[in-house]
Amino acid sequence: MKSLWRGYLNTSLIMKITVALVLGIAVGVIFGKDASVLTPLGDILIRLLKFLIIPLILFTLMVGVNQTSVNKLGRMGGKTFLYYLFSSALAIMVGIAVASIFKPGTGMTLDTTEKFKVPENPGVTSVLLNIIPDNIVTAFTDMNLLGVIFTAIVFGIAISYLRSSADYHELGEHVYKVVNGLNEATLSIMKVVLQYVPIGIFAIMANTVGNQGLDTLVSLGNMILVLYIALFVQLAIYMIALAGFKISPGKFFAQARTPMVTAFVTQSSSGTLPLTLNAAKNLGLPKSLYGFSLPLGATINMDGAAIRIAVSAVFAANVVGNPLSLTDMMVVVLVGTLASIGTAGVPGAGIIMIATVFAQLGLPMETVALLTAIDALVGMGCTALNVTGDLVGTSIIDKTEKDDKQAPSLSYIP
Repeated sequence: MKSLWRGYLNTSLIMKITVALVLGIAVGVIFGKDASVLTPLGDILIRLLKFLIIPLILFTLMVGVNQTSVNKLGRMGGKTFLYYLFSSALAIMVGIAVASIFKPGTGMTLDTTEKFKVPENPGVTSVLLNIIPDNIVTAFTDMNLLGVIFTAIVFGIAISYLRSSADYHELGEHVYKVVNGLNEATLSIMKVVLQYVPIGIFAIMANTVGNQGLDTLVSLGNMILVLYIALFVQLAIYMIALAGFKISPGKFFAQARTPMVTAFVTQSSSGTLPLTLNAAKNLGLPKSLYGFSLPLGATINMDGAAIRIAVSAVFAANVVGNPLSLTDMMVVVLVGTLASIGTAGVPGAGIIMIATVFAQLGLPMETVALLTAIDALVGMGCTALNVTGDLVGTSIIDKTEKDDKQAPSLSYIP
């Protein structure tokens, strides 16, 4: 028994996850809805990952702020936000382009008996207001990541001030050591949680496949296929971007694949955040950057969801026999980008985004009801791309920071 356990620990994490995926699919296909008996094992994984989110963001970012200057932090923050805005818009354009070529939904008939109540979209204004929590405790309990980021930055800067102060230097150093120790303790807990990830992924995959079944996949196969083609196109763009900034795609994906697969199975950018932060650490990215950019990306940057919005809009327009005009496509890019920023990275958020865009374009909500049938199947790929986009952006921003640092000074003229 000990040798079996030792062998499990010594096996690479990605190998264990791959085996878990295959076994989960097999069990789901064989046992169907009876595979739901494994649901508690998957719920444990989700709970463990969410359990780590707050301490990881809080301590990692507080330590990171103390390893850089406030000016540099502000510069990196500006770059991060601009990158996320650009990548979301680009993803929507990719989705529209691919869907316009393959024309999903053409020839399908709409079942008007299907009704769908549009969920409330929190909106961009609400997201911006949530950056400053009116109560620190509720920011933590409500999993308000933007509020937690704000809190961590403010307290991190305060600790940095104490450390640089002549009167409070010793006190500041003590506080920093405590925070740094708590950060290392959190990372130690995460190493243990990582060993449970394959078990949780096996359970979630079996339950998902068992409940979705193959009938849904076949009936809306064209829509699913087009969406995944668009996701792979965006992934190819990531690889080109990495290579363009002289970042090895091979080394990048060697670390990114674990959070990618976990996001694929759990369908939660926020829930996968502990693994994404761990991947950034393994990539050698600075805490001061990834401690800020990745939690922010899990909240507002959703390239996969943006592609889903675009493909779904083209699909719905084709189903009702009224293909999108160029003006409609521009509306999709604008509204879709804002919708992707204003919706949280949790399972089911994609449907809220789609409903928002459909309402703006006047597309029938019955098509949203149709798309809910494949919510899990398309949400898996979209969430994996969301997480990948966050890591790609963080890697590129770090590269620009290093290039700026290495650039020769022009202040001296001989």
